[in-house]
Amino acid sequence: MLNAFLLSLRQMHEPAFLAPLAKGLLGAVLVFAVLAGLAALGTGWLAGGSGWLATLAATAGGLLTLGLAYWLFIPAMLAIAGIFLDPVSAAVERRFYPGLPPAQGAGLGAQARFNVLLGARIAGLSLLALPVALLAPLLGAVLLWAISTVALGHGLFEGVAQRRMSVPEARALRRRRQGSVLGLGAVLAALSLVPVVNLLVPVFGTAAMTHLLHRS
Repeated sequence: MLNAFLLSLRQMHEPAFLAPLAKGLLGAVLVFAVLAGLAALGTGWLAGGSGWLATLAATAGGLLTLGLAYWLFIPAMLAIAGIFLDPVSAAVERRFYPGLPPAQGAGLGAQARFNVLLGARIAGLSLLALPVALLAPLLGAVLLWAISTVALGHGLFEGVAQRRMSVPEARALRRRRQGSVLGLGAVLAALSLVPVVNLLVPVFGTAAMTHLLHRS
């Protein structure tokens, strides 16, 4: 697992890594800005549309939406991971595993469906955990980390494996390597709790899981 991390760090400067990172960052900024703006407009309108009360409500609504977006970062990332991250796996394989045959796994439709369904399930669990975080922040953070560990471990490993096998085969392989997958997922989940650093998790995690796939 440590080797997977170290090898991934060696490639973080390459264009194949930077392009998905830039797209993810731009997408996150746009989505968060739109959500915050809509929430501010909606709460301001509900509070009367003008005056200090409306301004206060709009500000509170925007901040609440940003907080919720941060809480749901992992499931949202998993839902779109398959769109941008294929070049990352391809770059890792090209540099470190040049003898592999061309990737011919699950179709793009099957991979996209897997990512969206997994993201939706994790979003549901994260929302259920949100009241716990509001009542007991420390316990909530631990609960979110545990959910994210499973989500990132399962989601990123199976997403990488699906490039070279069917969805059921990827799931079966993940179960056989559950310890390593969850160990790596736990570290990625801890990184995902750190603002700014969490934006690196999709790219870095995909590279590390690619190494885990081919070196286990």
